[in-house]
Amino acid sequence: MVLLGSVLILLAWPLLILSMAKHQEQIIGRLLPARQARALRATGWLALAASLGCLVSGIGWEQGPVFWTAGLMLGGIVSALAAAGLTKHR
Repeated sequence: MVLLGSVLILLAWPLLILSMAKHQEQIIGRLLPARQARALRATGWLALAASLGCLVSGIGWEQGPVFWTAGLMLGGIVSALAAAGLTKHR
């Protein structure tokens, strides 16, 4: 469950990044329709919520939220650096 939670965190950040108009233009080169952007945002938030559930069920309430917060920070850094790298090469 811990691995699944970690993967969900790593998948959620790019979804949330691509749901923003600024990043859509920078990474994809065009704006997505509003419906697709909302779907990306909703899926990203659901993935984050599911990742918390996976980590809590795998590790427990004592350490699950701690690992989740650390995963959020690491996943955010990795996703931001990847988005910056993709933007730079366009």
